[in-house]
Amino acid sequence: MTTTTFFPGYAVTGKRYQATSTQRSSHRKVLLLWLIPVIVVGAVLAAISSKVTQAPVRYVCPPDCGRSPTGTPVAINPRFTAPDGSFSVSYPASGAAYRVTTQGDGVTAEFTGGEGGTMRLFSEPARGRTAQQVANDLVAAHVPDPRRAYEIPNAMVGYQPGYGEAIDYYPQGGMSSYARMRVIAMVAVKNDLALVASVVGPYHQFGPDFGPGKPSGANVQLALDMGKYVNSFSWRGDPPR
Repeated sequence: MTTTTFFPGYAVTGKRYQATSTQRSSHRKVLLLWLIPVIVVGAVLAAISSKVTQAPVRYVCPPDCGRSPTGTPVAINPRFTAPDGSFSVSYPASGAAYRVTTQGDGVTAEFTGGEGGTMRLFSEPARGRTAQQVANDLVAAHVPDPRRAYEIPNAMVGYQPGYGEAIDYYPQGGMSSYARMRVIAMVAVKNDLALVASVVGPYHQFGPDFGPGKPSGANVQLALDMGKYVNSFSWRGDPPR
């Protein structure tokens, strides 16, 4: 005998029934519901940023080169400041490679490694002279029988346009031999004060086996280290660098 199980329910009249379809949002509507708040929030943030962010300062370089775009550089070398505060310049730290002395007008660093040489970073009253005139006077006063090798194009000292040249001279050695020496001098004038960077050392032609590896006419070992100090010069009132 088969037992039939009945479930409690309701009796309805016999007819066809249809369920109401579920309301579903379209993909376009959902996308708009997401995009509208994002656009509104982005616009508000952009407006706030434009109000609190200062406009970038426009520099015309040279002569006004502003500051480094990556921020104020970290000073790792000692810095010389003239007693009257007219200029300052970074210079090599005393140690295994240099023997440094300071005077009232600047710094003298004797290179004790490699091929030797001397670097000077100092000031000279311009007295109305141009950078080239200052360089010519210094060479005439300190270099015996100078022979100019070439003029340095677009020379700058302390980010100030100036003048530079490479000079050769031949001092006689103890055995009546002549050694070729190379002088590189760079000068810029501002506020009637000339700032001078110079190196002197044995001539040694740069090439694949000596020098920076890139084409260069410096041809003196000490020039490889000179570059980092030339534009560390600053006159009174210049921005830190």
